[in-house]
Amino acid sequence: MGPPRSATAADDARRAVDAVWRIESARVIAGLARMVRDVGLAEDLAHDALVVALERWPRDGVPDNPGAWLMATAKHRAIDVLRRGKRLEDKHAELAHGLGLQLAMERDEFDAVVEDRVDDDVLSLVLCCCHPLLSMEARVALTLRLVGGLSTEEVARAFLVPEATVAQRIVRAKKTLRDAEVPFEVPGKDELPERLAGVLGVLYLVFNEGYAATVGEDWMRLDLVQEALRLGRLLAGVAPGEPEVHGLVALMELQASRSRARVGPDGAPVLLLDQDRSRWDRLLITRGLAALETARGLGKPLGPYALQAAIAACHAEATTAEATNWPRIAALYGALVQVAPSPVVELNRAVAVGMALGPAAGLQVLDAIADDPALREYHLLPSVRGDLLERLGRADEARAAFERAASLTRNARERELLLARAAATAA
Repeated sequence: MGPPRSATAADDARRAVDAVWRIESARVIAGLARMVRDVGLAEDLAHDALVVALERWPRDGVPDNPGAWLMATAKHRAIDVLRRGKRLEDKHAELAHGLGLQLAMERDEFDAVVEDRVDDDVLSLVLCCCHPLLSMEARVALTLRLVGGLSTEEVARAFLVPEATVAQRIVRAKKTLRDAEVPFEVPGKDELPERLAGVLGVLYLVFNEGYAATVGEDWMRLDLVQEALRLGRLLAGVAPGEPEVHGLVALMELQASRSRARVGPDGAPVLLLDQDRSRWDRLLITRGLAALETARGLGKPLGPYALQAAIAACHAEATTAEATNWPRIAALYGALVQVAPSPVVELNRAVAVGMALGPAAGLQVLDAIADDPALREYHLLPSVRGDLLERLGRADEARAAFERAASLTRNARERELLLARAAATAA
């Protein structure tokens, strides 16, 4: 480690802090939560370590293992806080019994112990954030914040609600967990199913935030995609008899398989039908199809995630865009509407119908949901409309729709794509 020699080096260090926080925050918070048994306090301690990093890394340089540095700094901060607190004696006994905190203060082996348990810690953090005491909105907000490492603003975008609302949800959720003394652990099999629906919803939202970022300069945030995938696989190991768990894993694997083809050399988005399918990740496709077969083999009706995985499988199995089985996809969306009706599912069905039966048929489906309040500020509604209108040769209306979509999205790359489509339509 050496001191940076220029303002550029300091800027690089600050960017490194941001990047490391995105990748490591869940592990740091989870490790701390296991120590202090309070996810709110754990987040505060992790942020303390982040503040120290923002002060030191621009001056001293980025450490060789920045994630371990953050964890060690937060860990020592936790010990200081506990030493000053009135609960020190009780906490020492608790920590010495369950967590080896004395080792943390005295032995290097502690870091190895923490590393071995980090996966369980993160999974425990997800389950804690998705506790039944919390509303679904609070579970999602807390998990995106603590596990996904998203800012409150980004969580608000994911929810399509005001930032202040999300901030209140997070504060109240942490207080609820603290007041109820919710244990920081993976629950037993009897309790686990009760939490699965919320956990799956949260994981898929985290995945989607990575797969199609709501804000920022990047079209994708692969750290979130990979984190959601990793947590989904872990969850499948904990609940192997639940088809929807495997369905969600299959869906995420199959969608993630397209990651490399979704972004061009200049970082611009590449739409599904324009993607170079040779760049799709065959290993992830194989894993996704296997997970889907596992879900089907459990002998229960397919739920929303397994149905979406079946749709993704249709794309994965098509060697070219022209070979896509759109009638099959439209039928699967029809089944999905029955088990999980929502305006967003109808929007996707409009796309499939438009491909299977023609743009006029797709537009008819779209018109039926055009006034739904949930889609009023949703940029994909005018984006899909623009595509259908363009195929119908209604250029002026298509351009207006693409421009409307560009005005609604907050992702810079997506805005560029939509404006380019609007310009191409007008040409």
